[in-house]
Amino acid sequence: MRACLILASAFVLTLLPLAAAPNVILIISDDQGYPDLGCIGTKPLITPNLDRLAAEGVRGTSFYVTWPACTPSRGSVLTGRYPQRNGLYDMVRNDMVNFGHRYTSDDYAVSPEMTLGLDPREVTIGDMLKKAGYATGCVGKWDMGQARRYLPLQRGFDFFYGHGNNGIDYYTHERYGVPSMFRGNERTQEDKGTYVTDVFRRESLHFMNEHLGRKPLFLYLAFNAPHGASSFGEGTTEGVKKVAEGVQAPEKYTAMYRGKVADEKLARYCGAVTCMDEVIGAVMESVEKAGQTNNTLILFMSDNGGSGNGGNAPLKGGKSTMWEGGLRVPFIARWPGKLPAGKVSDEFLTSLELVPTLLAATDAKAPEGVKFDGFDMMPVLLGEVKSPRTEMFWQRRSDKAARHQNWKWLESAKGHGLYDLSTDPGETRDLSKEKPNIARMMQQKFSAWRKEMDAAEPRGPFRDY
Repeated sequence: MRACLILASAFVLTLLPLAAAPNVILIISDDQGYPDLGCIGTKPLITPNLDRLAAEGVRGTSFYVTWPACTPSRGSVLTGRYPQRNGLYDMVRNDMVNFGHRYTSDDYAVSPEMTLGLDPREVTIGDMLKKAGYATGCVGKWDMGQARRYLPLQRGFDFFYGHGNNGIDYYTHERYGVPSMFRGNERTQEDKGTYVTDVFRRESLHFMNEHLGRKPLFLYLAFNAPHGASSFGEGTTEGVKKVAEGVQAPEKYTAMYRGKVADEKLARYCGAVTCMDEVIGAVMESVEKAGQTNNTLILFMSDNGGSGNGGNAPLKGGKSTMWEGGLRVPFIARWPGKLPAGKVSDEFLTSLELVPTLLAATDAKAPEGVKFDGFDMMPVLLGEVKSPRTEMFWQRRSDKAARHQNWKWLESAKGHGLYDLSTDPGETRDLSKEKPNIARMMQQKFSAWRKEMDAAEPRGPFRDY
């Protein structure tokens, strides 16, 4: 009897640290612009749940991603490393769709979307938290490759329901003719015809309800909303630049915005955001019902600047550009009792901070020999210290940009110059001729960063080694 009691006590003791570990829910939207939250007040957006998340947590106003479009940006979220370091520094997509090409299954099987992905040697936050005893789930847009070796179940996640490529039709769940949804490692058409945001709601709640209060969980909820649908608009023909379909949204949500925004496409964009917001509300409610609110860190961000959203004012530019509107995104962190409520922080932070922050918050171990490009930002969100980040660098093919303190420099096909973000966040006044020494310093810093990236241990799929 005494031996049984000793064994039971030992079992309880081993569970105590696990039970105390916080749940983590990391939510990413797709192409949601910097001003596209109702609480900001510059657009007629209806986002009560995201507004509540901001009111109960910290909202960042100078939060950056590592690339102005989805694949490399999301790769950095998962690895904590610059795209140029983790190897995924361009899009994993088939560009023939730009010219109305519908893929057959044979075409698709050997296309970049099927054969490229995040280097298997890269360690994801799923790997790290699973090793720390977490139940790990990925729901939504994976975008790290679709060959089995790249899919979430091989990258540290216990559960996956979503699409492996970077865009789908919201109802057919196809990408230009190819069924794209996975349950685990297998393609599925079980939910064809159902609005995909509703599918992601059901699967997220299923995963959460299975684990909340029983085991610490990590849910990576990666929406494709409000990205434009990956389907051809009416009138698109083979060999001709495709007609954009725009965002798809149920009539219930689109109707909320008719007469309030410029056109039907924008009404659908806003409707998709509001539908997504309702799913986020359901996630929050599930946490509350499980009595896990104070033991759950929820993070929200967009993967890049807005596109098709009516503009990112006061920022210039949008998705695919090196302007602030392509790189600076909405960000919210809520952890009741740990983070202050209603705080707005303009500290210089980036998505590279996410992995180190989650490791610190969960006491998970960093993998040996892996170089992270960020830091634990929790003390910054708490307001205890200023952000230690003083610089950030971006490259998208020949487009380059750098930020050092309040200075922003860029050199790209869509524009170039030197800007003082402290007085000119809209990048309206090029100071490169007035401040040639600063412009030169920024170029030198960029060159030094590029040299460091080139010297890093090479990773695929794009690097020549």
